[in-house]
Amino acid sequence: MTPSACPPRRIVEPVDNRSDVRDFLTTRRARITPAQAGLQTYGGNERRVPGLRRTEVAQLANMSVEYYTRLERGNLNGVSEAVLESVAGALQLDEAERTHLFDLARAANATPTRASRQRTQTSVKPNVYRILDAMTGALAYIRNPRMDILAANALCFALYTDILTPQTLPLNLARFLFLDPRATDFFVDWSAVADDAVAVLRAEAGRNPLDRTLSDLVGELATRNDEFRTRWARHNVRLHRTAVKVLRNPIVGELQLTGSALELPGEGQTLIVYTADPGSTAQQQLDFLTSWSTSHRVAFPTDGHGELRITSEGTAS
Repeated sequence: MTPSACPPRRIVEPVDNRSDVRDFLTTRRARITPAQAGLQTYGGNERRVPGLRRTEVAQLANMSVEYYTRLERGNLNGVSEAVLESVAGALQLDEAERTHLFDLARAANATPTRASRQRTQTSVKPNVYRILDAMTGALAYIRNPRMDILAANALCFALYTDILTPQTLPLNLARFLFLDPRATDFFVDWSAVADDAVAVLRAEAGRNPLDRTLSDLVGELATRNDEFRTRWARHNVRLHRTAVKVLRNPIVGELQLTGSALELPGEGQTLIVYTADPGSTAQQQLDFLTSWSTSHRVAFPTDGHGELRITSEGTAS
């Protein structure tokens, strides 16, 4: 093979996640008291900082103080799963936090040949549109790990009114939450929703550290919004499975809905479905919105190759 015929080398950026590891472990240690960890404390031994000391975490994890100090300084190179499990147990990490710790370790130990960007899907398959279109009694949308809403059903458009329309897709929920003044009115408990959104993004950043678009999004929000920057510094993570939200709609007022997240295997996308308790006021509100949205139903026609067609004006055609 001649040099000109050689395939181009794939350049992969190195991942230096030491600061993320350090801050994550430090913040987890700071939140646990000796009593919560089952350790005895003695009077006259004042603590200058909240939470456990490194020596105490090392004791709980059954490792030397020197070794745990190395980990907390951000060096997870060569760390075994058994060690990670011991640290997770000592710090009382929940499922999302444990997963995040393992993701950080995986990134720290990735070699240039093994490291790769995980592609985030931005297109929705026609069969998924048909699923959304068939869901008339619940509001539903499709989002990717960066919290971009890629598609939604008619009832979802009705609930989000002018916030979410076929013309505004894709809509990034995090950007809407922190940069759009309408968000604090739409989400009645805005602070809790904001906490969850940042925790989901933080978990995704640990899972996919080479996602440049995600890094740019985080940088933009951290630069432009103090609320986001404060939450990002907490290093909280969570798995988005279910949540109760109170939303404010100009047509039906405030309504409480329960959201469930369903992963679409092989798509890298999540179906979010919001429902109300049977017989509840919220169900009556949803029924009214369903009736109202029937006359505003949005179709998602595709071209001959199964791709959604969007006109130059941004409307489906």
